[in-house]
Amino acid sequence: MMSQAATPLFPLATVLYPQGVLNLQIFEVRYLDMMKKCLRDNTSFGVVSLIDGNEVRRPDEQIQLAKIGTLIKIEHHEFVTPTLIEVSTIGTQRFKMDTARQEKNGLWMAEIQPMPADSVVEIPNYLQGSANALAKLINTIDEQGISEEQLPFRKPFKLMDCGWVANRWCELLPLDKPTKLQLLALDNPLLRLELIDDILQEQGLVKPQ
Repeated sequence: MMSQAATPLFPLATVLYPQGVLNLQIFEVRYLDMMKKCLRDNTSFGVVSLIDGNEVRRPDEQIQLAKIGTLIKIEHHEFVTPTLIEVSTIGTQRFKMDTARQEKNGLWMAEIQPMPADSVVEIPNYLQGSANALAKLINTIDEQGISEEQLPFRKPFKLMDCGWVANRWCELLPLDKPTKLQLLALDNPLLRLELIDDILQEQGLVKPQ
């Protein structure tokens, strides 16, 4: 598979999964320029997790980036002021980072290898509790009258798909960053959901089957 050259990166303290929603306020010059270019050219950028360092640039700071991330596309944007853009984005595809370099303005650029999308795997009976618990949470959010734009994930809700259910729990659960990255790296959505189901059982959110 060919590398995709010069993909701009947005390092964050969090880990984003495909179909995950990410709302951003862009105010640093390097990211304002990146966002305007992505909007103009209708291109994506990559979100990677910070292993070491801060989201806001600091002089002479050492930055370490995770080797795996998620491409995202911009759904909505608003220029609040000339120096502030509010954007709503959604994760599309995982990628592995080959090489990365930091430009003079501080923007990270990388050559990446896109990773295959999760296969659609129907949830087996022994993992149905994970899907049921997520459905219950979605119903609770819906009853609170929260608008679709404020939801932590977008419709359609794929509650019969191992990868979708696992990814949503990966985002919702207070997992440490190494665990989130290990789960993101897994190519087997059934295994990812099995591991999530174990965590849900440990936390008492799902009863053992």
